Amino acid sequence: MKYINLFKTGGGVYAFQFMAGGLIYALMEVLYRGYTHISMFIAGGVCLCILIRLSRSGMPFLLKCLAGGLSICAVEFAAGCIVNLWLGLNVWDYTRYGYHILGQVCLRYFVIWSALSAVVMWGYPLLSKTLKHGF
Repeated sequence: MKYINLFKTGGGVYAFQFMAGGLIYALMEVLYRGYTHISMFIAGGVCLCILIRLSRSGMPFLLKCLAGGLSICAVEFAAGCIVNLWLGLNVWDYTRYGYHILGQVCLRYFVIWSALSAVVMWGYPLLSKTLKHGF
């Protein structure tokens, strides 16, 4: 039986990963706070592509998770500076949390993103092997 390997390198694979990340993040946000914004779809897509690259690296697991949390915060900070501070859309505001930077990222969410990165770091290689070899 033939199957499509979506986990080989190539532009279509990156598009698939981007779309999956955008949809997953938008769904998480809707479930958590009841709404989302298109900018979060874009940020989620970029983040999943980064996390998948990190999952393939030779770094120790804990370092991958911390790098994942930091990467997500970097994407979130860049998106927040554009969407919230520059365009004034006020999609999110972390000023109520301690240890925030311009209200766009905070320590609380860095910890959450690092923990969620662990799911990708652990789950992506398993999913990739499963799809590569078939169910």
